[in-house]
Amino acid sequence: MRKKDSLKKKKTGKKGNKRVIIYTFLMILLSVGMCLLVNPIFQQLNFGLDLQGGFEILYQVKSVDGEEVTKDMVTNTYKTIQRRIDSLGVSEPSIVVEGNDKIRIQLAGVTDPDEARSMLKQAANLTFRDTSDNLLMNASVLRSGGARLSADSSGRPAVSLSVKDKEEFYDVTNQLSKSEDNRIVIWLDYEDGDSFASEQYLCGTDGSNCLSVATVSQGFASDVIIQGNFSEEEASNLVDLINSGSLPTKLEEVSSKTVGAQFGDQSLTMTFTAGVIAVILIMIFMIYLYRFAGLVSSFGLLIYTLLTFGIYWLIGGVLTLPGIAALVIGIGMAVDANVITYSRIRDELYKGTDLDMAFQLGNKESFWTIFDSNFTTLIVAIILFIFGESSVKGFATLLIISIFVTMFIMVFVLRHLLKLFVKTGFFNDKVTLFVGAKKKYIPEKAKKSTYQPFQKIDFARHRKVFYTMSIVLVIIGAVSLFAQGLELGIDFKGGSSITVTDEELTTEQFRNDLEELGYTVTNIDELTGDALSARVEETLTETQINETEDHFKEEYDATTEIGVVSDVVKEELIKNAVISLVLAAIAIGLYISLRFTYTYAIGAIVALLHDVFMMVGLFSLFRLEVTSIFIAAILSIVGYSINDTIVTFDRIRENIKRKYHGNLKKKEQYIEVVNESLRETFGRSLVTTITTLIPVVVLIFLGSHDILNFNIALLIGLISGVYSSLFIASQLWLDLDFRRNRKECKKKKKKPEKEEEEEVLIKGINA
Repeated sequence: MRKKDSLKKKKTGKKGNKRVIIYTFLMILLSVGMCLLVNPIFQQLNFGLDLQGGFEILYQVKSVDGEEVTKDMVTNTYKTIQRRIDSLGVSEPSIVVEGNDKIRIQLAGVTDPDEARSMLKQAANLTFRDTSDNLLMNASVLRSGGARLSADSSGRPAVSLSVKDKEEFYDVTNQLSKSEDNRIVIWLDYEDGDSFASEQYLCGTDGSNCLSVATVSQGFASDVIIQGNFSEEEASNLVDLINSGSLPTKLEEVSSKTVGAQFGDQSLTMTFTAGVIAVILIMIFMIYLYRFAGLVSSFGLLIYTLLTFGIYWLIGGVLTLPGIAALVIGIGMAVDANVITYSRIRDELYKGTDLDMAFQLGNKESFWTIFDSNFTTLIVAIILFIFGESSVKGFATLLIISIFVTMFIMVFVLRHLLKLFVKTGFFNDKVTLFVGAKKKYIPEKAKKSTYQPFQKIDFARHRKVFYTMSIVLVIIGAVSLFAQGLELGIDFKGGSSITVTDEELTTEQFRNDLEELGYTVTNIDELTGDALSARVEETLTETQINETEDHFKEEYDATTEIGVVSDVVKEELIKNAVISLVLAAIAIGLYISLRFTYTYAIGAIVALLHDVFMMVGLFSLFRLEVTSIFIAAILSIVGYSINDTIVTFDRIRENIKRKYHGNLKKKEQYIEVVNESLRETFGRSLVTTITTLIPVVVLIFLGSHDILNFNIALLIGLISGVYSSLFIASQLWLDLDFRRNRKECKKKKKKPEKEEEEEVLIKGINA
């Protein structure tokens, strides 16, 4: 029998070896294919101004007559702008309505901002002409926005016009009805050179300024209907175009930004290179730690990157530098999902469990931890998307996509892929090769001993030391904030940023030139690539922008990038930032309270506020500039830091249930369960932080200057986040929950009951 079993094992082993070789070969082949696909998909993406160069402008829609701006006014203004951009020939323009009365326009690739600005701001001009192109009336005869979708006597779609100056309208139409050619032509933005003779067959089609031609049979002194062979879509389109030409609105520029093509190309090259290097380093690190499972994770990371880019491309997303930063966070979260699972598998192996069962238990026990940590980050991403402006919205969109791709690829796909390898039996006696588990810590089944890592670290007993350290750092940050405040960028302070690239221009010359132009310079930074960037207090007008660009072009033959932010944008940005942070904290607190208890939620929220204040305090202390993307960095760390905390909380809850049946009584029990849980998750926290720090550090040294401070904020936040998760959150829970438990015990303590009267025994009655 033994011989037969031995032969059977050999045959199974050979089959297992073959399957492992085949699966591994296919995985490597697919990895090569994905590497080849990532670059083409990346190149197909729509790049934002910071990666391509171009022009961005934010307009506030205002009423000419001082009335309140309505939704219809903004919508029709939007359509007018869209029509004008089509005439500029810009590919993939971005036009977004922000709030109730603002329209943000991004024109990637535009090289002449002046032409774009004058074209966009010009009011749409609606005119009525005869077939010889003579002007008969303009939009003043109509009520503003008075065109409506209607129907003719036969029920076919038509356009109803609300006439304001009935007298002039009657005179013109009456005279035209008596002429030999009694047709009236409606034009939008009629220009010299336009002719009905050449446009009559194109009238009403896309690209033609001729909107419609109608026969006038009599004079009209009331509202009129334009009827013809319209489809409902054509009639509706004509309504929009007529209304856009008769709008009582004007556009007031509140901010603008010009990015030269060379700035964009340089940012794209630097960031892409940094991203590739970061991914390679993470893959090497994962393979070193987790051997074969790390190789499978690297394969998953490639799928994750390809799928994330692919989905973003399919939805027509515009990739910006903040978007790439969201990928950095996403990569950290994707790798974290694997680290949590592999740590759980190792824990089971160190308990003496077989690989097959350890794999099943590890995946089962890690799922809800991964889900909770990703869900809390999703809450933050949704809040960012709702309240963020353009670049922050792009950041939030990519973060949301990353979360769903992480759950699909890193949790479900890789789990089933690894299961195929486990089922071969090849790794049963090769657990070190499979997941990097050390054989010396795997006990013999008879001994039933368990490996306990980091036994010497006492996380809970010395918690007052950690509290004191944090309080000292918070005080230092508070003093710095009180004494010198924050170095606010133009996004929060208003004003203009001017960046000039020229290898001969010195900082002193740059300052002198700007002061000669009449600007108040607040600071100048030296950037990479011979570029200097200055911030001035003035909100530059269109004329000043042109003068500045012309000055540096004539004097130094230098290219100039100018960004302008008004008080309107600044106030809205500050309001949205505060709302975002408050809502994120409330939402996370509620979710943790529902999934755990309120004492866990308080510990988590205090730890998050600790991380946020550390970032803000250090930015104040070292005078680092705070811009709009800094808010995205804070909220990212809020979402990412809560990952660490929830992983620890999940282990605490599990250990309480396993060791104390869900009921802690003594403080020593609290200390013991916190220490045990933190020791079990300590290694995972370090690995996750390192894998996320790798791309952040690479981007700091090799990435674009535009997201340098964002990455510095992430660096501070990641270090503070892992510290607060290990030394603040769980310890606060310990103190809070122990007090809660003690109070409840006191309330439950019953008053001493009266002694029952002893029954008298009487023979024949009760005895």
